Amino acid sequence: MNENLIGLIEQAGIVGAGGAGFPTHVKLKAQADTVIINGAECEPLLRVDQQLMAGQAEALLEALDLMVEQVGAQRGVVALKEHYHAAVEALGRALPAHPKLSLHTMGGFYPAGDEQVIVYEVTGRIVPEGGIPLNVGVVVSNVETALNVLAAVRNQTPVIDKYVTVTGAVRTPKTVKVPLGVTVAQTLALAGGPTVERYQVVNGGPMMGKVVSVDSVVTKTTKGLIVVPEGHPLLASLNRSVPQMLRDAGAACMQCSLCSEVCPRGLLGHRIQPHKMMRLAAYGSLCDPSYTPMNAYLCCGCRLCEYACVMGLQPWKLNNMLKGEMGKNGVRNALHQQPQEAAPFRQFKRYPVHKLIQQLGLTAYDVPAPMEETQMHAQAVTLPLSQGVGAPAQPVVKEGDRVERGSLIAVIPEGKLGANLHASISGTVASVTEKEIIIRQ
Repeated sequence: MNENLIGLIEQAGIVGAGGAGFPTHVKLKAQADTVIINGAECEPLLRVDQQLMAGQAEALLEALDLMVEQVGAQRGVVALKEHYHAAVEALGRALPAHPKLSLHTMGGFYPAGDEQVIVYEVTGRIVPEGGIPLNVGVVVSNVETALNVLAAVRNQTPVIDKYVTVTGAVRTPKTVKVPLGVTVAQTLALAGGPTVERYQVVNGGPMMGKVVSVDSVVTKTTKGLIVVPEGHPLLASLNRSVPQMLRDAGAACMQCSLCSEVCPRGLLGHRIQPHKMMRLAAYGSLCDPSYTPMNAYLCCGCRLCEYACVMGLQPWKLNNMLKGEMGKNGVRNALHQQPQEAAPFRQFKRYPVHKLIQQLGLTAYDVPAPMEETQMHAQAVTLPLSQGVGAPAQPVVKEGDRVERGSLIAVIPEGKLGANLHASISGTVASVTEKEIIIRQ
């Protein structure tokens, strides 16, 4: 293990740029035989990773070589969808100089970027229930995360900017690079602003993203901002309350099991069958002694079950509710079975992305969002102390301090899991609270 490399990554405050934000310096302390760069860009409409792969192919492969060496792996693989033609071509041209690396192309199905799905697609190995790729000797990293690793090792550059796809009902859909801590409204303005008067914004993709305020800010895990007109069915789905979801399930679930037929974790052999969980709402019982509310922990929250359901019901939302209730009551996941094989005919049950986009009502927004590398100049930023998995960073600055762009402003609490935080603009610290640091020019 190269402790110097780990130290540089830790110092830079790198977390997973495409998911929950797990600290990268911790992930790369592991030993594994395979490192996968997840370039599948799982969510519809998002464009960041495919454009970074096309534009920075050589840098990405250099980063992957570093990661392969760091974890003692035998090989590194860039996994991406076969229709990302520019990225496939750029990576293919650069590959001969990297003998340990290869490409793995996949079809356009959802959720190809789920880390357990991508591990199976690339290696044929099944991550155990409630497990992580490392349980089967694999480390998975996001494209932007890997490029951040290279910048930290090469130039000691911390994470202070974020690539974000701005799309949906905006004048000029594009992918932009913005300082951490700028508002959603400021970021939308870079794409010409919304084309409709009444709208809501989804932070993330249309499947696993969340509706956010325009006053909320871009963080290390922000990947996309989608402007959705009020009244759109996507908003009706995301905003449907849990009590309404339960009433709908009780009235309309006919136990057809279509949700279970497409469940990506169920297709990997995990013991999750969403239609059985829906019996709680319909009958007040699971009607199966081998199936318990504990099985909700195996749900990855991809929402595919809702779009397989002919009634538009939401097993994923029931699973989320159950996970929350069990967590509050101290009930932890005890399901860790290692499936021996995936479900029969799995390859024929993968859900086409183009079909999903049609069902989401987003076909009109499935358009290019070209990358614009121009650096945005912000007058002020608000930097949350918690921007990923682990404990919030602890401030090392106080109100009135002068900071430069890239300066360390908050550190990992001693003995805790977390990530450092740096100033994304030069200016004066205007406020320090237990939740955030505000910097103004």
